[in-house]
Amino acid sequence: MRIVTFLSDFGSRSPYAAAMKGAAAAAGALTFVDIPHDVPRHDVRAGAYLLWSAAPAFPRGTVHCAVVDPGVGTTRGALVVTAGGQFLVGPDNGILLPAARRLGRVRVYRLASPPAGRARISNTFHGRDVFAPAAARLAVGAGVASLARPVRRFVDLAFPAGRRRGRSLVGMIIWVDAFGNLITTIPGALLSGARAGGPVTVEAGGGALDAGVARTFAEVAPGRALVYVGSDGLVEVAVNRGSAADALGAAAGGAVRLHLR
Repeated sequence: MRIVTFLSDFGSRSPYAAAMKGAAAAAGALTFVDIPHDVPRHDVRAGAYLLWSAAPAFPRGTVHCAVVDPGVGTTRGALVVTAGGQFLVGPDNGILLPAARRLGRVRVYRLASPPAGRARISNTFHGRDVFAPAAARLAVGAGVASLARPVRRFVDLAFPAGRRRGRSLVGMIIWVDAFGNLITTIPGALLSGARAGGPVTVEAGGGALDAGVARTFAEVAPGRALVYVGSDGLVEVAVNRGSAADALGAAAGGAVRLHLR
């Protein structure tokens, strides 16, 4: 099974995601998987988080094509990154690096320009004309050396690590999911000493919320808030059958503080 995933900020009603798949399909029989195409427009950090979250679920040999590219058509580079037996293809703006570090040892390459076989490269759609064809060629077995050369200098991006301050845990909200749950940059290990059911005050978005430490949503009553370790090993804040984001007025990119009482 030769898998190519696609992630972008093009939107689910745009033809652009389909155009990337069409360009990739010319390389041969492939399995296409969509990671969301509804990344907030131009939000490289959000795209990096979604790729970081999804990539470990895929088998070795998977190629991820991630296109959140506000610098398209400029001198920004085009990269292939290898890690953990997977490949990541996209613009040199940091979007690929958090996922690559999570997968394993990182090696970074710069794509040749223009790609072999492309007669015309649009100034505004490198997803179709550069990244998707390169991803497809890697998926069908082309060696990285045939497409790109190693580089030492590239744009990096790292999520700010959450930390402990006395009886508080502080970090950043890196994503708000469709349920209004707040995914933070606080490592789950920092919550390990907290008593199950113990009270926590969550401060974010200019508001405060009383919550309890829990393993899963149904351990608190509907409408009550909880703090727990999510499936990616990060501390998350939720309201059972509600929205923590709405309750706090919180959004991605904001600070979060958990007071363990």
